[in-house]
Amino acid sequence: MKIPIPEQSLVLLIGPSGSGKSTLANAHFLPEDVLPGTVDEAKLHDEVARRLKQGTLTVIDGVPLSAESRRHYVTLAREHHIALVAVAMDTPEALCLERNRTRTGSHPSPRALRNQVLQLQNALKGLAKEGIRHVHALTPETVDAVSFEHRPLPSHRQDEHGPFDIIGDIHGCFDELKALLTELGYTVAPRADGAPGYDVGTPAGRKVVFLGDLVDRGPGVTDVLRLSMGMVEAGTALCVPGNHEIKLLKKLRGKDVRVGRGLAMTLEQLEREPSGFSQAVADFIEARSPHYVLDDGLLVVAHAGLKEPMHGRDTPEVRDFALYGETTGEADAYGLPVRADWAQQYRGPATVVYGHTSVPEAEWVNNTVCLDTGCVFGGKLTALRYPEKELVSVPAQRAYWQSRGHAAP
Repeated sequence: MKIPIPEQSLVLLIGPSGSGKSTLANAHFLPEDVLPGTVDEAKLHDEVARRLKQGTLTVIDGVPLSAESRRHYVTLAREHHIALVAVAMDTPEALCLERNRTRTGSHPSPRALRNQVLQLQNALKGLAKEGIRHVHALTPETVDAVSFEHRPLPSHRQDEHGPFDIIGDIHGCFDELKALLTELGYTVAPRADGAPGYDVGTPAGRKVVFLGDLVDRGPGVTDVLRLSMGMVEAGTALCVPGNHEIKLLKKLRGKDVRVGRGLAMTLEQLEREPSGFSQAVADFIEARSPHYVLDDGLLVVAHAGLKEPMHGRDTPEVRDFALYGETTGEADAYGLPVRADWAQQYRGPATVVYGHTSVPEAEWVNNTVCLDTGCVFGGKLTALRYPEKELVSVPAQRAYWQSRGHAAP
């Protein structure tokens, strides 16, 4: 049995006295990662909060069995955008009692131990409802075969320093993408072997970063996909998904989604492609990280941006923000959700580059910049050269799409 443990996790070891919590902790985690659950509660909470803020793997050996005791850790993990993992030691009462008889020091009475066993059984029924998404129960038969797989977070690419050319929302505007890459010093040509796709020459070791929303609305979706997928495979580009890719992924995986005009255009173009291409597109989207932390943490890229406390974290809340941003709960005159201007409040040291919300011009706001300059609406396609922080744009050849709130120029 293999239990995945993201490198930034809060792991709660839960079980009655004598169930094997400390033995498990000693066998599978470094001593510096483990905090005893028996120390002063206030000091323990402060230490856990400090470690989670730093993103340090933290294992608590012996969390009290009451839901009230766990509630504080659920709150801390949510506040710091850390994965919360519960490992419950489902050990029979008789075995716990036998182990306690051979242990030195204090241990609960048989009656108290029985209460602990009953508390664990009740907890196992409700841990998911408490907000603990990852729950693993171990029995004496499975505990010896268990292993913990410490997984690095896919967003952590601090060792990649660029230089980068970060490109905003393309939405199927392939001609403009070729023009922008050419302006940036790249070469784009059909593959020399005659296979579908493109050979892209990169200048001076530079790397492209695609900010998502490659698909929908424009006429060249499949060409954009072939070029971007090929560059990622060749190691000359990174790509984060946009909300349009995620909806396409759900559709390609057979889920029930509403097919609007933009997605319908993408599906129509995919239908003209050879068998297997749509599957490759779905696999490509699914393998992408919603955001990347680059250049020793000095650069963060995400489709819709990312608040500072979320940088380098991986929870559903972080993924949702990176894909969809934040809304105020209000609707505009067109019935569309009003997006909160998180960049106005941003004070982090990392440069955050994003797209998602179409703007007439890319402008710097508190060390953040939005590169979605509405190419598909007749605006322009924009890139940021990093670390130079130079903005480069090419105009749209025409307006391919008009929707509520966007008038073609």
